[in-house]
Amino acid sequence: MAQLYEAESADVVVIGAGHAGCEAALASARLGLETIIFTINLDSIGMMPCNPNIGGSSKGHLVREVDALGGEMGKNIDKTYIQSRMLNMGKGPAVYSLRAQADKNRYHTEMKKTLENTDHLHIRQGEVVDILTDEDNRVTGVVTESDALYRCRAVVICTGTYLKSRCLYGSTVIQSGPNGLRNSTHLSECLKRLGVKLMRYKTGTPARIDKRTVDFSKMQEQKGDEKLVPFSFENRPEDIEREQVSCYLTYTNKQTHDIIRANLDRSPLYSGVIEGTGPRYCPSIEDKVVRFADKERHQIFIEPEGEDTNELYVSGMSSSLPEDVQQAMYRTLPGLENCRIMRTAYAIEYDCINANQLKLSLEFKNIAGLFSAGQSNGTSGYEEAAAQGIIGGINAAMYCLGRQPLIIDRSEGYIGVLIDDIITKESREPYRMMTSRAEYRLLLRQDNADLRLTEKGHEIGLISDERYESFLRKKADIRSEIKRVGKVNIAPSEEVNRLLVSLGTAPIETGAKLCELIRRPELSYDLLSPIDTERPALSDEVREQVNIQIKYEGYIKRQLAQVEQFKKLEQRRIPEDIDYGKVSGLRIEARQKLAAVRPVSIGQASRISGVSPADVNMLLVHIER
Repeated sequence: MAQLYEAESADVVVIGAGHAGCEAALASARLGLETIIFTINLDSIGMMPCNPNIGGSSKGHLVREVDALGGEMGKNIDKTYIQSRMLNMGKGPAVYSLRAQADKNRYHTEMKKTLENTDHLHIRQGEVVDILTDEDNRVTGVVTESDALYRCRAVVICTGTYLKSRCLYGSTVIQSGPNGLRNSTHLSECLKRLGVKLMRYKTGTPARIDKRTVDFSKMQEQKGDEKLVPFSFENRPEDIEREQVSCYLTYTNKQTHDIIRANLDRSPLYSGVIEGTGPRYCPSIEDKVVRFADKERHQIFIEPEGEDTNELYVSGMSSSLPEDVQQAMYRTLPGLENCRIMRTAYAIEYDCINANQLKLSLEFKNIAGLFSAGQSNGTSGYEEAAAQGIIGGINAAMYCLGRQPLIIDRSEGYIGVLIDDIITKESREPYRMMTSRAEYRLLLRQDNADLRLTEKGHEIGLISDERYESFLRKKADIRSEIKRVGKVNIAPSEEVNRLLVSLGTAPIETGAKLCELIRRPELSYDLLSPIDTERPALSDEVREQVNIQIKYEGYIKRQLAQVEQFKKLEQRRIPEDIDYGKVSGLRIEARQKLAAVRPVSIGQASRISGVSPADVNMLLVHIER
């Protein structure tokens, strides 16, 4: 090794400045730890190399949870959105999901500005090539490509899709990270030397096309919502009001599919050039056409990348087909007959770690002070990355401060579901968060993320006293109003019944509790305001909570009972030094899986694939003995 020179010292080093790295570095620095964030290129801070949006189904939940803990993603998209929509409004509140189109360049600029102006946080352009440990396998520092040594006590790996990455389309293979930026060429070998198991995954992105060459009259316009809902609980709708831009919907057709099928042999995905596993829930257009051969068309959304650019993102049409095939297939879509490609679609293949090697705190089990967060953990999506990033940054700080790590369990947040899934279950493809993965999703709604997690954020030190006091007032208002509504009796009258009939529900003949009327499917707290004369003036957020908590009271109580059972299993701890080879009655597969994951509780053990209920019973018997 070349002669190293001592550059700087810090408490925490964050490697990578994507969505995970930004949250990790901000959390650590805001907790008072001297933090250095390294990025190969300063222009990639908070970059959106793929879709130009934040949120969406289940992902909106994650963003609001990050905000409730004191993170930045929600605030940043509120500053830089160009369209906002609430998805799944035709379903129940458990799956309502906020989604916003971002101005990609402004998102990057605002996030970079935030990092640059955060106390205790120092930004450095450069590639980290080595992580140093002592004889006890504790992190002691990092080394950059310029042979600079930065001593530190904790490291958070947030390398995203940059580890030994390469971009591919057709026969073209470029050794680079996303958007043509440099990749990280040495860190993978360092991780292997440290005993870290790596996997090879792939993802992809669609082409960007020139807005001037698109005929929007042949597409369906998709406008933003008139009623705005901020991502950050610190913002009110009036704080973020601005003119919104439209997106557009078009479709593939038989001609599109014929072109794709005729050229599958030229796709590196099907020719064997790509080795990595791609995401099942965000497939390329080639994958869609092959896997869903019975479908005559697929939805394609045309999304602006910003207010000051003509680049449009062709959502739903990522591809690794050759450039000439891409041009031909895009031009078969209504409205895109004359489109010109500005950036070619590509697949990107990269190294990531097997997250089974991590604790629930995101610290490596065998390397003290080394944490990993984001796509480097085998997940996909900006939101999943940010969620892991804030936990990794908090726990790196807690490690340095000698405090207990922050662990969010499956009953407390989507963040808990995400982390528990990736470290407990076997993953053979990039992990994507979905509402169906959360067994307590009626409790884990996006609207109540602050009620679930703000106290934890305040206890950790990321939520200010002022914000916490505002949160406590909101909580008290909700509790007080639910109590009041439970006591209000509505007497039958001509006015009352006229309103009920107009709202499509049956009139009342005898007196009824206001809460009972709210529970009717056709009615809500707000709709009944004309006959609730003593109602106090309350914010939109409080009224929403009152309505949901009253209307779904029975279902919520049922899930709370299920959570109680879940907690009992989570509290049954498994000794750290347990030898699974000595647990009689365990099947060989169960021994191997338990030894590999080393679950901390019976509850976690029960979620490991390959561990049966009978195995769990044998484990319980052994622990009791």
